[in-house]
Amino acid sequence: MSIVVTAATGHLGTLVIDELLQRIPADQVVAVARNAEKAAPLAERGVAVRIADYNDPAALAKAFGPGDTVLLISGIEPNRREQHQTVIDTAKDAGAARIVYTSVLGGPEADFDLAADHIATEQAILDSGLPYTFLRNGWYNENYTEQIPVQLANGVVGSAGDGRIGSAARRDYAAAAAVVLTGAGHEKQAYELNGDTSWTLTDYAAELSKQSGQDVAYNNLSTEKHAKVLIGAGLPEPVAQLFAGVDNAIERGLLAGRGSDLSRLIGRATTPIADSIAAALKS
Repeated sequence: MSIVVTAATGHLGTLVIDELLQRIPADQVVAVARNAEKAAPLAERGVAVRIADYNDPAALAKAFGPGDTVLLISGIEPNRREQHQTVIDTAKDAGAARIVYTSVLGGPEADFDLAADHIATEQAILDSGLPYTFLRNGWYNENYTEQIPVQLANGVVGSAGDGRIGSAARRDYAAAAAVVLTGAGHEKQAYELNGDTSWTLTDYAAELSKQSGQDVAYNNLSTEKHAKVLIGAGLPEPVAQLFAGVDNAIERGLLAGRGSDLSRLIGRATTPIADSIAAALKS
């Protein structure tokens, strides 16, 4: 019986495995990755690596075993709903004991387009009959801080108005996943995960200005104009519409936060956006 982490070489997956190795021996962890070269550092740490992707049920079947706990990290491709179903079906056929899924804050109450695949995946897991835990992740600090070079040059652009964002660092969400994967009492639970404090994009621009020493303004656009800006920056139109739709959800308060599940699970305060800005500027 192992803990199997899918998308193990991605931003979140790598951090989840790092958190797991602080809690359990490496021979209890299986990393599922598409690229053996990228997964080599995990193998060097003693983690078993299985090469597979969400489109290949035959390869996935070799990654899962009876009694395993499977962390399904949500995909990013347009067909991810079908990909998730493949993982669920394969895990069930392999005799997995539980599936843990990285969903979206609010679950079925999240009515924006980016959430639709998450809602469908939660339902597919419920329909499978597998014991489950839903990690309904809010927005990551890094969704903003990874764009700091562009923000310093062009300002912060969005369409969230004065909506508040209850974000946390990706490492915080990874730690919560590791706690749930290694602990008892989490079956049939849906955890609403978000930061302890929330902020607006105006607050973010002000903090970035303070720490960088540059004048960074927040330019609030309409949803339609925001989508056009994102398209002009090179995003495909459907992706641009999805992200502009997230800002609309923020403006309506859907990503402001839904309690303290995250800090309770990890046993510490979540990472403030100011700390993530500082770390990004240093790097």
